[in-house]
Amino acid sequence: MRLSSAKRRYTTPKWTRAQRPRFDSNKFTFSLEFAVQMTCESCANKIRAALEGKPGVKSVSIDVGKEEVLVESALTTAEVQALIESTGRRAVLKGIGSTEQDLGAAVAMLSGMGPIQGVPGPHGLHVHTLGDLTQDCLSCGEHYNPFGRRHGGPGDSERHVGDLGNVFAGPDGRASFRLEDSQIKVWDVIGRSLVVDAGEDDLGRGGHPLSSQTGNSGERLACGIIARSAGLFQNPKKICACDGVTLWEERDRPIAGKGRNKTSTETPAAHL
Repeated sequence: MRLSSAKRRYTTPKWTRAQRPRFDSNKFTFSLEFAVQMTCESCANKIRAALEGKPGVKSVSIDVGKEEVLVESALTTAEVQALIESTGRRAVLKGIGSTEQDLGAAVAMLSGMGPIQGVPGPHGLHVHTLGDLTQDCLSCGEHYNPFGRRHGGPGDSERHVGDLGNVFAGPDGRASFRLEDSQIKVWDVIGRSLVVDAGEDDLGRGGHPLSSQTGNSGERLACGIIARSAGLFQNPKKICACDGVTLWEERDRPIAGKGRNKTSTETPAAHL
């Protein structure tokens, strides 16, 4: 995700112990299901060696016949994918969830009202009430707040359900993160929107009039509608019936429009 804003300076926030994001490599894990192009056991051995023993990786299961890799991890999906692809094999995320309890899965593809370019620093992240992009991010409504509470941080009892705190973009403007929340439920937010703001959310602790409403996190920078996604073992498809594009090819093509249609019958090489 790339984020942008005009002429804005950011400072690294000073977290209190209560505000600091929780991360536990033993408890904060879930399972990721990847389709990986592999044809032999030596491929599986290379992938296993790339994953096992890495901090945040709890377990690895590989089925060569199904071209499937199941990883229980505390890392982000992008980090696990990068580890798999360090072996030179293509990897595509197919499902995410828990092997013990189905909490649901969702996805949101974010875009902005104009060109999105990298801006490092903290950015407020919130679920908004409406899944309406007719006026870009301006028509997404207010923060999802079914209980009529004031704005707060993700660790507060008094907060909007949609208050997810801040994500931090690195020097290249990209943010890769994991967060766990006790109030938000996947099934309650499908059809609503996820919005990234231009500035830092003060978590309701600032002195600005907007602190108790929005966290004074600035303009809405990027947004997308939250849609249901596949959980573990719920997505067996390897080819799109409408245009013939395989899951291996899809990463190199636009979602729709010019350049999407399949023009070659050749399957991309397993090696990147």
